[in-house]
Amino acid sequence: MSYLKFDKNLMINLEQSLPKEMIRTNKSGAYHCTTIVGCNTRKQHGLLVIPIPEMDDKAHVLLSSLDESVIQHEASFNLGLHQYGDNVFSPNGHKYIREFDCERVPKLTFRVGGVILTKEKVFISHENKILIKYTLIEAHSPTTLRFRPFLAFRNANDLVVQNGDINTEIRPAENGVSTCLYPGYPRLFMQFNKPAEWVNDPHWYNGIEYHKDKVRGIPYKEDLWVPGYFELPVKKGESIIFSASTFESDPDTFEKTYDIELTTRTCRTSFYNCLKNSAKQFYLKNDSGMYIMAGYPWHKVRSRDEMIALPGCTLAIGHEEDFHLIMDTFLDALRRNIETRQPDRMINEIDLPDIPLWTIWAIQQYRRFMGAGKCRERYGAVVRELVEHIRAGRIRNLMADPNGLLKSEGENSPVTWLSASINGRPIIPRTGYILEFNALWYNGLCFLANLYESVGEETAYVAEINALAEKVKESFISTFLNEYGYLYDYVNGAYTDLEVRPNMAIAIGLEYSPLDRRQRKRVLDFCTRELLTPKGLRSLSPKSHNYNPVYVGNPVQREYAVHQGPARPWLFGFYADAYFKVFGLGGLPFIERMLISYEDDMSEGCIGSLCELYDGNPPYTGRGAVSTAKNVGEILATIHTVNKMSKLLNSETE
Repeated sequence: MSYLKFDKNLMINLEQSLPKEMIRTNKSGAYHCTTIVGCNTRKQHGLLVIPIPEMDDKAHVLLSSLDESVIQHEASFNLGLHQYGDNVFSPNGHKYIREFDCERVPKLTFRVGGVILTKEKVFISHENKILIKYTLIEAHSPTTLRFRPFLAFRNANDLVVQNGDINTEIRPAENGVSTCLYPGYPRLFMQFNKPAEWVNDPHWYNGIEYHKDKVRGIPYKEDLWVPGYFELPVKKGESIIFSASTFESDPDTFEKTYDIELTTRTCRTSFYNCLKNSAKQFYLKNDSGMYIMAGYPWHKVRSRDEMIALPGCTLAIGHEEDFHLIMDTFLDALRRNIETRQPDRMINEIDLPDIPLWTIWAIQQYRRFMGAGKCRERYGAVVRELVEHIRAGRIRNLMADPNGLLKSEGENSPVTWLSASINGRPIIPRTGYILEFNALWYNGLCFLANLYESVGEETAYVAEINALAEKVKESFISTFLNEYGYLYDYVNGAYTDLEVRPNMAIAIGLEYSPLDRRQRKRVLDFCTRELLTPKGLRSLSPKSHNYNPVYVGNPVQREYAVHQGPARPWLFGFYADAYFKVFGLGGLPFIERMLISYEDDMSEGCIGSLCELYDGNPPYTGRGAVSTAKNVGEILATIHTVNKMSKLLNSETE
């Protein structure tokens, strides 16, 4: 039985099926995203959504959807589905769906009278090309299929309305046609693996609505251009393949290309395999190098997210070489930024002050997976270089005080992952001594000293770094550890921020923490009582008067809520590490039970992945970006740790 499979009863119930989304990427920035019933509910949804570097750094929806119709005895049955108003759906093609299966590729099974038709989709790796395979399983009469393309040609964050500026020209292509609605866009080629008749029948389809955007309080209606339709006969047992791409292809290659692409897929037969598949979809490779996207459908490559996601999305799934490629690309960009202060074309937010600290942490995870020798040989000099940049004050907005602690100015512009802002001003003005910055700093110093302690000629340097780490430790405890037993989130002069936030979990989850085991235990208890949920750690304790656990409303309302209560799975990775440091192997059953709640999410939200954030209160509904790299990466890393701990436990009991 398939791990991700939904039957007719769920599929035809739109209250249950419309919230379930799916995403597929080409690992080069393009994606296909929609609901499991094929009804687009966000402006970012589309059948072929691609980056167009020549225009901007945004994604663009070329082909919004493709409506299929089954024709027998001159009667047409449209399998498409669009929303035109509150509970007004047309043409209600979901009522013909009998099953959705996503073990290898998304597969829909339709039944129309005596006709059984399957539909499978594959995005071709590193090409702006999606293939859709239709197979007529059963039919008792001559059958024709009709395909009507809905075109957008727009920025994925915008909407299009009926206008007279479109180019309505349709050019012939082999077994299909091509079109380009606006200047600057590539041509869209729509082809089949067998001859198809094209019928010009141009119309605007007005007033298509996107429900997810409506409830978010942003524009949600658009008009899509349909230039005509394809028709072609199909026989029982026959498969036909439709291709949508930005270049003309040889139709004779479609079937082979489809089959080859299938061999690269990880079957979603388990929780781990779902996350492994999801992790690989964040990969982005182009002429500039290799990266990890922060998430889909609207995030880009973001420095902090990339470093947090990198170990889990590569090493935890056995992709060491991809770790090297992504890290090498990142380090080149980071060095350029430190030297020139210039932003990077691909990697956003690389000038934030904590990026070198997270980079050291990501390299430390390489040692955790691959061993100290390999880590020192490959990245030891990099860690030393970054530490010395920090000590010398070469990192923008990151200053070292005589007490060893690092401080940063974040009152006027966000500098941490709690980056919500209104009109550029941070809602949470974390400034001065910031908790996780200094925890990462102490951890990084200890890591560097440990890397070189066995190298004889580095004895003096190791002693120097250890002395600095000891100074940081003493200052950290006196600055952040309060009389209540938890850690201040930031300290700015005489001001100490009393809010209970999950950055303390980072501080106690790091390999080297300034706190001893007893102190860690007290902080861990606070995290467990006030922050832990089945979907990660809350961004703020419910005891705070600022607590706002539900990420809903218009953009301003959501900005005020985003870091004031909703939970994030990536923080659970640090919590789990802290739990094991406090309880050892005895903590294994609890962490294993907590992971089950993330497995439940594989069939909710964006199926097979983890979304950006979850409400801080039950039922912990998923919100934000439908698939997020650092959440997937840290849960994969936690699974790896659990498996390793389980082996240790089994070896002790044998």
